[in-house]
Amino acid sequence: MRVNTAKVVIVGGGLSGLYAAHLLEQRGVKDAVLLEARDALGGRIVSVPAPQNGAHCHAGRAGADGTADRFDLGPSWFWPGFQRRLGRLVQELGLTCFEQFEDGDMVLERSAAEPPTRMRGYGNEPPSMRLLGGMGALTDALGRRLTTTRIVTGQAVRRMRRVAPHVELDSEDASGLVTTWRTGHVLLALPPRLAEHTIVFEPALPSALAEQWRATATWMAPHAKYLALYDAPFWREQGLSGEARSAHGPLAEIHDAAVPGGSAALFGFFSLPAVVRKGVQEDALRAHCRAQLARLFGPQAGAPKAEFFKDWAQEPCTATPADGLGTGHHTGAPLASASAGTWQGCLTGIGSEWSQQFPGYVAGAIDAAHLGVQALTTQYLSALDQ
Repeated sequence: MRVNTAKVVIVGGGLSGLYAAHLLEQRGVKDAVLLEARDALGGRIVSVPAPQNGAHCHAGRAGADGTADRFDLGPSWFWPGFQRRLGRLVQELGLTCFEQFEDGDMVLERSAAEPPTRMRGYGNEPPSMRLLGGMGALTDALGRRLTTTRIVTGQAVRRMRRVAPHVELDSEDASGLVTTWRTGHVLLALPPRLAEHTIVFEPALPSALAEQWRATATWMAPHAKYLALYDAPFWREQGLSGEARSAHGPLAEIHDAAVPGGSAALFGFFSLPAVVRKGVQEDALRAHCRAQLARLFGPQAGAPKAEFFKDWAQEPCTATPADGLGTGHHTGAPLASASAGTWQGCLTGIGSEWSQQFPGYVAGAIDAAHLGVQALTTQYLSALDQ
């Protein structure tokens, strides 16, 4: 059996994995491998382009064509005013950010028995910021910066063995073909609960650590997003911000998602639990969303030129059965590594949920990856060369 070797193996090609690879290359590490289960990089960051034709769009991943007219079906916002490491990275990569539009009144829908009402809107302070080209502009830019990291997509890590002084990983492609990788250190750039659920550790992780990972909710995993595109942000002409709250649904929270110089859009988060959404046809969910937008913003809102639907609870590379039963609210971060035993010093969690400062947020992925790479001391990396 042929075994592939690498100084460091990163499991997960979302933002934290890409940023960790970027930091390792900056430190001169030229023998790192990044394994991603999906066919494309980005993880929970998905930015889709405005389609040229057709109103029913699948929530696939955008090509790296540099278009600015893209829309986020995963995370949308960040706050560089206090998420400074992420803010510096955005500047370093030369990306353009803009404030979330919040001018005007918001719409409130208290129940099915009451008509929607307008009320004075309010803005976030510091303001919520978005990236031109969507959050995918961030992962695209990091991916383009990588020059020595070996990136292998379509490889789901299924098993991890501690064979001191190494760790061996078995990854599997879509056809079931297994590839083995041997490394000195593994950076887990995926949610703790997903790692504990999908990877067999031999020997088993310490029970307390495994329980912490299993109990950590995965951000976005129980949620679904709907996005409707229009030729112009007509709600702004009505003095509306595009923001709405609804106790009727199916969308509980709605925001303006227009792109400067690009298409206009509204997006919302579903209030329907994942187990309920699973039993409803996607076309029916879309129809209910269009009807709700028409109630809130007028008939024009019920006839978008295109629409997107993304149910993260149906993503096996994001959600586990436990996530479908939860709310996905950000929680405290679990321990990122074993403090004793077989797995001590060779395995570190760097996904967003492991961030102490911003667990579950985009900035959390940057924070956790930074700390994880920082923990790989120069002494350790030098020792692997011997």
